[in-house]
Amino acid sequence: MPIKIQSDLPAKKILENENIFVMDETRALHQDIRPLKIAILNLMPLKEDTEVQLLRSLSNTPLQVDITFLTTKSYVGKHTPKSHLDQFYHTYEDIKNKKFDGLIITGAPVELLEFHEVDYWEELCHIMEWSKTHVTSTLHICWGAQAGLYYHYGIDKKTLDAKLFGIYEHKVMHKSTPFVRGFDDVFYAPHSRYTTVDREDILKHEELTILAESDEAGVFIVIAEDGKQMFVMGHPEYDRVTLDKEYKRDVDKGISIKVPKNYYPDDTPDNRPVLLWRAHANIMYSNWLNYYVYQVTPYDL
Repeated sequence: MPIKIQSDLPAKKILENENIFVMDETRALHQDIRPLKIAILNLMPLKEDTEVQLLRSLSNTPLQVDITFLTTKSYVGKHTPKSHLDQFYHTYEDIKNKKFDGLIITGAPVELLEFHEVDYWEELCHIMEWSKTHVTSTLHICWGAQAGLYYHYGIDKKTLDAKLFGIYEHKVMHKSTPFVRGFDDVFYAPHSRYTTVDREDILKHEELTILAESDEAGVFIVIAEDGKQMFVMGHPEYDRVTLDKEYKRDVDKGISIKVPKNYYPDDTPDNRPVLLWRAHANIMYSNWLNYYVYQVTPYDL
């Protein structure tokens, strides 16, 4: 799938080196089709890493996708250069009168805070409310999924006894649902979080359906309103070394943390991690774009 992004976005060169079809604005203007308008609210601290991961994940269908990156105005992180944000990102105020085919709300390393304690919570609430009327389908990831379930359905998160950290086995439920079409009975996905949402709390809401879960990691995928809202509790977009970087960063900080589960061969951090989840991640993002965005979004936004 050709992804339409700004010609000078640093992620463009990285993706092109991976042989991913990235289209700049000039070429896109010469194609007589309407690309899908996808907004990505990037709440992760290392925004440039997340850009590459998500654009890579969105690159596996024939659809042309026009990406708009969003950041919060009420909080500006310290890990991404201001010049990068100024050049490639918009805020809610910039796009609140526009409509989008799809919206992705990423995770954020704030899960140990109460939702109302997060600096940009009020702004995020405005965006989630806006998405009900201005977005065809919204995909929430990790903490973004917990925030979405709390805002839309009042389901609160709960703190785990220890960090859920590693690659976990999941099983598919409701196999006829298009979002998990093409999944194997069992698949793997990365998790890196201190909180969770209880299965029983989700099942209290008839409009929510659990599509995948794990005996160890809990609920993984939840769908609402025939795909208007999607919630994915882990990080399927993570690349091979993301958990490796997180682990070694925490070790360098003196944080007591276990080796990511099912990640390093022989549980030895010097060994190259095994990539177990990329195929299903690609299927998931492709299914979302095709069945819940492209097939149902109006031609005239």
